[in-house]
Amino acid sequence: MSSPRLRRAPFAELTPFEVYGLCRLRVDVFVVEQECPYPELDGRDTEPATVHLWLEEDGGILATIRVLDDGATRAIGRVATAASARGRGLAAQLMEEGIALCEGFPITLGAQAHLEGWYERFGFRRSGPGYVEDGIPHVPMRREAA
Repeated sequence: MSSPRLRRAPFAELTPFEVYGLCRLRVDVFVVEQECPYPELDGRDTEPATVHLWLEEDGGILATIRVLDDGATRAIGRVATAASARGRGLAAQLMEEGIALCEGFPITLGAQAHLEGWYERFGFRRSGPGYVEDGIPHVPMRREAA
């Protein structure tokens, strides 16, 4: 087994196999595992300023996030790790890389409520009341510009 390799690219630079792998991981985690039948393909992946980050190993995608350009802020979302790769700190590594990409901008995200403390490790703070999305309690969070 090799060390996971960090990759990042806008949609236009992804190969068809990378698009498939990223979408498959997100569907496996959010739609299948978490039983959230929602429109995974929301149109934001293909925006020119969106950056996809992922870790791959032995040809497979282990974890991914995306960074969105929302004008005066940036947003991190679609944080997903394959069930077989959890507990290795991969999502934390991607969060650190994503935050670095957002230097100079506040960052927002919608955290699943049970992960609020995990996101606080990266400097995020609750920024409003909780809400339910796709049957899962969430909290809005924000990290001020560094």
